[in-house]
Amino acid sequence: MEQLLAKDDLMTDKEVIIDLYRQENRAIVDKDIETLGQILDSTMVLHHMTGYAQPKLEWIDQIQNGELKYYSSDEEQISDIQIAGNHASLIGHNKVKASVWGSPVSTLLLQMKMEFAKINGKWAITKQIASTY
Repeated sequence: MEQLLAKDDLMTDKEVIIDLYRQENRAIVDKDIETLGQILDSTMVLHHMTGYAQPKLEWIDQIQNGELKYYSSDEEQISDIQIAGNHASLIGHNKVKASVWGSPVSTLLLQMKMEFAKINGKWAITKQIASTY
């Protein structure tokens, strides 16, 4: 019986980290908690524009319960891709329509500096720093 290769086995490291960035942006809009659980490392922290450092499980919970509502996320640019061994980073620019912690729905020009680590041969998102552009 022929063994199928995992998606990551067919992609370069650069392609994988870009794909993870895009998967996350789709998952927050779709409230796809399962995907977020898989692509975010257990130690992942999201640093919001307010300065609040939010752990992975709290962020996922707030997406699930509607405290953080993402209506759309339209990619504008991915830049500054850095890969060094088992660590990588990129900067993504997306127009994100959201309501955060009860705020009115608005469209943010969201810059996300995202860090990744290859753990046991698989890339995962380990840190995110949000700002505007």
